[in-house]
Amino acid sequence: TASPIGRNASRIIFPQLLGLLLAVLNLSPFEHCDAFIPLTPLIASSRDHHRDLLLSATSTSRRSILHASSDNEVNGYDGVGDIMPLNRQSGYMTEGEYSRFVLSEKRKLRMKKRRKQIMGQKQDEDEDEDGYQGMFKKKRSLWKKVLRLPFKIGYEVFRITPEPGTLILVRHGESEWNANKTFTGWADPDLSERGYREVEHAARLLLEGGYDIDVVFTSRLKRAIRSTWILLQEINQSFLPVFKSWRLNERMYGALTGLCKKSTAEQLGMEMVQSWRGSLRSRPPPLSWTSEHWPGRDRKYSDLDPSEIPLTESLQDCMDRTTPIWEEKISYELRMGRNVLVVAHANTLRGLVKLIDDIGDEEIQEIAVPTGIPIIYKFDKNMKPTKPSGSTKTASQIHMSGLFLEKPGLLKDALAKEDQWMNNVPGYNTTMKRDKTPMTPLERSLTKLRAERELGEWAVQFVDPEAVDEDDGSDGNMGKPIALVTEDEVWEKGMQDLQEGAQFDPDVGKLGQVAENEDVSDTAQTIFITNNPCMKPIPSASLVPGIGSVPIRKDAVVVIIRHGKTEHNKLGLFTGWEDAPLAPEGKVEAREAGRLLKMHGFEFDVVYTSWLSRALETAWIVMDELDCLWLPIIKTWRLNERMYGSLTGKSKQMVAQRYGEAQFKAWRRGYTVRPPPVSSFSLDYPGNDSRYKHLTDIRISLSESLMRTFDGKELSLHRKLPKAESLKDCMDRTIPFFSNQIVPEAINKGQRVLISSSENAIRGLLMHLCDIPEDKIVELEIPNGLPLIFDVKSKCVKLLDDGSGEDPMKVYNFGKAANYLFRPCLDEDGGIDEECDIRHMTPRMWETLENNSQSNEQEGNKDTPFPRSSTKGTT
Repeated sequence: TASPIGRNASRIIFPQLLGLLLAVLNLSPFEHCDAFIPLTPLIASSRDHHRDLLLSATSTSRRSILHASSDNEVNGYDGVGDIMPLNRQSGYMTEGEYSRFVLSEKRKLRMKKRRKQIMGQKQDEDEDEDGYQGMFKKKRSLWKKVLRLPFKIGYEVFRITPEPGTLILVRHGESEWNANKTFTGWADPDLSERGYREVEHAARLLLEGGYDIDVVFTSRLKRAIRSTWILLQEINQSFLPVFKSWRLNERMYGALTGLCKKSTAEQLGMEMVQSWRGSLRSRPPPLSWTSEHWPGRDRKYSDLDPSEIPLTESLQDCMDRTTPIWEEKISYELRMGRNVLVVAHANTLRGLVKLIDDIGDEEIQEIAVPTGIPIIYKFDKNMKPTKPSGSTKTASQIHMSGLFLEKPGLLKDALAKEDQWMNNVPGYNTTMKRDKTPMTPLERSLTKLRAERELGEWAVQFVDPEAVDEDDGSDGNMGKPIALVTEDEVWEKGMQDLQEGAQFDPDVGKLGQVAENEDVSDTAQTIFITNNPCMKPIPSASLVPGIGSVPIRKDAVVVIIRHGKTEHNKLGLFTGWEDAPLAPEGKVEAREAGRLLKMHGFEFDVVYTSWLSRALETAWIVMDELDCLWLPIIKTWRLNERMYGSLTGKSKQMVAQRYGEAQFKAWRRGYTVRPPPVSSFSLDYPGNDSRYKHLTDIRISLSESLMRTFDGKELSLHRKLPKAESLKDCMDRTIPFFSNQIVPEAINKGQRVLISSSENAIRGLLMHLCDIPEDKIVELEIPNGLPLIFDVKSKCVKLLDDGSGEDPMKVYNFGKAANYLFRPCLDEDGGIDEECDIRHMTPRMWETLENNSQSNEQEGNKDTPFPRSSTKGTT
């Protein structure tokens, strides 16, 4: 069949032979398929083509055979020699035909059952396309389900149906394409500067109204996701679960995507363009698969079947697309009494409004959803919308039960006036921008103290060291100069200590004195690093910007990043579960981490982080740099920092001075020692933080529930939240989450995982992954904002070359346990991976080594003391 004649012959003869065989067996070519497999349009079209060929061949062969045997069958002759009675009741001429019919029907039933199973699996996958089912519907073992059954029945019997929650609809801020009057659809432009301010304004309206939010839904488009992030940051609720669904994407405008609205109307006519935009069922011309705007090539839609990605949509199509997410998720959350925020697009929000208010096809075309103004819906117990009570500031629209928190048009006028002020008033823009990190009073005081000290160091250079200080004696020493310990005396005492066998470091004060921003336990011993970290060289395509694309890493990998610095970190404060935001330096560290990962071609499939804003914002900034804001973010309290109890918010110097250095070391570095617990009534107790009311995977605390029930005079169930944790307690919640959730749900499925968390939670992960002993894990330091790459195959931690040529062991402090972290990588056979065990060398060292190698070759000595690595010049 290599020749064209052979191929043509096979196309004709094989279908004829198969059709002949099927005609003899009296079977349809496809009726015995035992499984239904969804096919792509391309494969389906090929299948239909071959099916038509087979059916044509079958019909021809069957007609010839039936024509030849018709006379014999009429006389009751079965073609073999036996006279068989006709089966008139079944409609078949012979018993053989009837038995084959029964067998065929059984197979059809099996095929139908199998098709139903596969379609059910497909439906489950579609329901969980935004991670919703995985977060709220937990998988429990059989024995746990049996134990929970009586409680579940009792709960359903005595449960009081809660009042439905509040629905808040917010359209995303103005995008860059909105500002240019461009058809956007499923294209993914970012917000404009005006769009940022519109969303901030919407958040402030929610704060003014006192609205609380429990769960958030948004689309997979950047302008909606960024609007969600800005809004949650503004109301200080970035820890809330956010589900990103393609069903909330904007209407697909087909071939109009990317075209200017004004010029398109001039070319095609205003009437036609308006019919596409405003008509309920009119569709624009479809988008071509070869178009740059076709979403099928975008990784964010890789979980969708090509048939689910629209090439064009009418307004009705867009509204129909939003129906499943309303019926299966949003309305369910509202019935459970939760307040739901939906940040989406004009047409998808109009679709939700049409479903909620049961608006007619004609009336829905009169509904408008402006940017920057939340729409509030209230419901009765039957989930029928009720008109919320408003004020002179609010407004409502015809055909809608929802309430605008502000009259439409006011924001537009205010922003236009603000643009005039920005152009005419110097410094107005920088004053209104929300770029200053908030500080607690303690942070503000210590920051000023540090600034004063830095100012004092700067002023020293202008002071005459020979001048005699004037002293009026008010210090209590009768005017005598203050006697200070000189540097010569420190060295003299240190040399005596060395002679007696004691350690001496002139940069460290006396025992019991804690240097500012320094851990006392890290100054007692010099650290010698014997295991150098394995470093991944920079891909050649990214050495020079614009040289080419970077190869994308497809293997399963775990990247762990400690959040960027906070003001607490800079000032040496115990942070724990206190929600300290990133400092400006911390945001820079997170952005540099994202750029480094992008430079090395990293992509991720899922992101895990804690409920603390410093870890959340670090993950967000990294994702923003990688242009993957659409990724699902799994937020869990189990990745929170260690709970420091009553030490929370106190400076480390303060704790060492009050309780003594030994106790300070035990609390901070002891593996099983817990600090003093925090009071149940303290603001530092997590039970008094509104975010932890969403916590469900921890048991009820009887004592806390009784105390709060008596205090509030109504039943209150309270979870057993930690009041203080040792390092072991922190790891006992972190490691099981990694083993029972991240490993089976992501790593074992070959997914690329990003984990953004705090130092002690990361210590737990690395202790588990690198088999670090308990007595050594307390000596491990995790630098802020540095990506640690855990290679699943080689079971080792690697660093990424940033191109600076500097030794990372000198730039970053990994503590005295660095040797346990950077062990040699293993190959597939369990041996040492020599290619991965890269020793760091600067470019100058490589140049010296290369010159020595060339001189040795000229002298005839081929054995060089340092074999040349394949990654020369990159590590």
